Amino acid sequence: MLRTQAKYRLGQVVRHRKHPFRGVVFDVDAVFSNTEEWYDSIPEDNRPNKDQPFYHLLAENDHSYYVAYVSEQNLLPDMTGEPVEHPDIPDMFGELQDGVYPLQTNLN
Repeated sequence: MLRTQAKYRLGQVVRHRKHPFRGVVFDVDAVFSNTEEWYDSIPEDNRPNKDQPFYHLLAENDHSYYVAYVSEQNLLPDMTGEPVEHPDIPDMFGELQDGVYPLQTNLN
């Protein structure tokens, strides 16, 4: 039986290990749960293991806001203390407190 435990929690601000973006965790899959087409679009030498948590993020970079799907191995906690400006954050979360946005609604 596969057992996984998420390292990051809902509302936590994280950043990508390799790419210049940050985001807020709004959902977690215990293991990979996206399409094979999405997975195959990642260069083979950069593909993460599927047997780890994957995080749905309200993400931002210097140019845009978007939703990202990222493996745990490619995330780090964001230690800047700066808010994420994604426009959907107020729909789900309260004000940033110590690097975490508190949930304002029940998520499935």
